[in-house]
Amino acid sequence: MSKISRMSLTLILFAVPALILALGQAPAKVPFSPYVGADGAVSVPSDFRASWVHLGTWIVTSQAAAGPEKSGTSHANGIHGVYTRAESLKAYKETGAWPDGTVLVLEVRPVQWDDLPTGHIMYAGDATEISVMIKDRANRFKNHPGWGDGWGWALFKPSNPRANMSTDYKKDCLSCHEVARDSDFVFVQGYPAVK
Repeated sequence: MSKISRMSLTLILFAVPALILALGQAPAKVPFSPYVGADGAVSVPSDFRASWVHLGTWIVTSQAAAGPEKSGTSHANGIHGVYTRAESLKAYKETGAWPDGTVLVLEVRPVQWDDLPTGHIMYAGDATEISVMIKDRANRFKNHPGWGDGWGWALFKPSNPRANMSTDYKKDCLSCHEVARDSDFVFVQGYPAVK
């Protein structure tokens, strides 16, 4: 047997089993979301302000719905900016539904005031809260208290974006979002980008 034939045979003996093994393996599992751990822990996307789409802004001034005698400052008083990825917005505009894996980030900033030569101004101060919602059409985390009603829910302080302060979405999140149940718990009426 020639030297070239022996090399070819050796290559075949080693390469074919490796190829069969590689072809027989299941493809790597694609994670549900880069912002969700295997245990259902939600994290804050680090780049949402710089590279995501700004859906719209709300100004929350008080708890007027409680009535004039009870109206006061809400814990979420301030300017609410909401962001998502461009592909999620595109899918929503095409179908009217948020696709699985959609991430919505709400950042709350207090209203600041100042007098400038142009007049009395109001602007956003430093962030005080960051909320994250992640669309879960498959109900992946059935027994997790931060997941339900088709979403993963989380609340963070900007000073510690790794510690989810929400312990139970029904207690910590639904009280605000229940009124938006008919629009999948999202206040789309305040988001010009979805129109």
